Amino acid sequence: MVKRRSISLFLGLFLITILALSCLSTSFFDPKDKALAQSCIPTIKSRNLIIDLGNGIKTNAQLTYPAIGKGPFPGILLIHGSGANDKNGTLGFVHKTGPKPPTPLWQIAQYLSERGFAVLRYDKRGVGTNFTINQNVWGNTTVNDLKNDAEKALNVLTTQPEVDPKKISLIGHSEGTVIAPRIAIDNPTKVKNIILMGTAALNLRDLLHYQMISLPETYAGQVLDKNHTGSISIQQIAKDPVLSNMFVPSSVLLTFLHTNDIKVITNYLMNKFGSSNKSTKPGYVNIDKQLKPILANLYENISALNQSKCNNIEGCPVWIRSHYSLTPNLNIIGNVSNSTSILLLNGENDKDTPVQQAFLLQQRLTELNHPDHILITYPNLGHDFYPSSKWFTEAGPIQQYVLADLYSWLAAHSGFTNHPTAAAHVTPIPSSNSTAK
Repeated sequence: MVKRRSISLFLGLFLITILALSCLSTSFFDPKDKALAQSCIPTIKSRNLIIDLGNGIKTNAQLTYPAIGKGPFPGILLIHGSGANDKNGTLGFVHKTGPKPPTPLWQIAQYLSERGFAVLRYDKRGVGTNFTINQNVWGNTTVNDLKNDAEKALNVLTTQPEVDPKKISLIGHSEGTVIAPRIAIDNPTKVKNIILMGTAALNLRDLLHYQMISLPETYAGQVLDKNHTGSISIQQIAKDPVLSNMFVPSSVLLTFLHTNDIKVITNYLMNKFGSSNKSTKPGYVNIDKQLKPILANLYENISALNQSKCNNIEGCPVWIRSHYSLTPNLNIIGNVSNSTSILLLNGENDKDTPVQQAFLLQQRLTELNHPDHILITYPNLGHDFYPSSKWFTEAGPIQQYVLADLYSWLAAHSGFTNHPTAAAHVTPIPSSNSTAK
C-alpha cells in the first residue's frame, strides 16, 4: 500500500515537473528548437505525376495542396522562365555540401498550398535535376512547344480530384509571361486569372539587345572603368557576374559550377582576349576596340548557329529563332478575355525584363478598358524578386511581402472573400507601389 502511494506520488510530481518545464520552456530551451519543432508539422501534401508531352517525351511534375480539407481547391499552374528550368526553378547547381540554391517555383507552390491552393509545377521538356539535359529534346525546343507543354500541364491540373476546374489561375515568370496570356486567350473558359511576374512586353530580340549590348556597355564604362582609362582587366571580367555571363559559354560556366575554380573562367578569357588587340597592355581589354565589337557580334550570331543538339542552359538557337518570329505580348494582351483577371508584378531593378515592360502592358490594358487588372512594382528588387542592383540579378528567395501580395490578390479572385475592395488589396509595405484599374 505504501509502495503504491509512493509510485502515485512520484508520477504526480513527475507530471507537475513536466508541466512546469513546458510552461517555462522559453526560459530553459532555445526558441529556435521550438520553431524547428513547429516547422516539422506537415502543412501540405504532395503527389508526384508524370506528364505526357507527346512524341515520346514525358516530364516529371508535382501537385501540392493543403494538408487539411478534401477540396476541391482553387488550382494554380506555374510556368517557368527561360532556360533549363526544373519544376522548382532551381537557381544554381546543387552541390553535395554547402548552401542550397534558391528554388522560387517551389517557394511559390509551398506558400500558396499552405494557404488553400492546389499548385502544379513541372520540369521543362528535356530537363532534369541539376541541369541534366537531353540535348536532342532541348536543342529542338521552340516557344510553341513550351506553350503546348503548359497546356498539357493545364489539362492535367484540371483533372486532379483535389482541384476545382472552375477556379484556375496561371502564374508565369519571365518567359512564362509570354506563354500564360496565350494560353488564357486560347482557353478563356478554363483560365480565370493570370499572374505575370517579371513581365515581357516586347519581342525577345528587343530584350536581348538591351541585355547583351546596351546594359553591359553602359556597365563596363560607368562601373568597372573607374579610372576612365577606356579599358578593364580580364580579372575584373572573370570575377564580375555581369560580364562573365556575357563572354563565357555555358559549357565553361557549367565546369566552373562543378569545380568552383575561377581559373576555369580566367583561362578562357585570356585565350579569347589575350591576342586580339596588341595596343592594350597584357591582361586588359579595351572597351571600344574589343568589348563593344564582341558584344555586337554575340548579339548578331546568337540565333545563327544551327544546333539540333544543344546543352546551352540559357536557351538554344532553335528556341531563340522561334521567339524572334513571335508577336510581342504588347500586341496580343488585349485579346485576353475581359472575364480573365490580370495581375502584373515587377521588380524595379529587373535587368532582364525591365520594369518599363510592365508599364507598357499596364498602359495597353488601361487603353483597352480591361475591367480587372493591377500592376505592383517593387523598388530594389530584381528579376527573381530578390534585392538586386540594376546591373545584375542576385539569386535569393522571393521576398515575403511579394508572396503576401500574390496570395492576397489570388484569394480575392478565387472566392476566398467577397469583400468588394479585396481585389485591389496589396500588402501595406512601404516599398510596394501599385496601379489598379
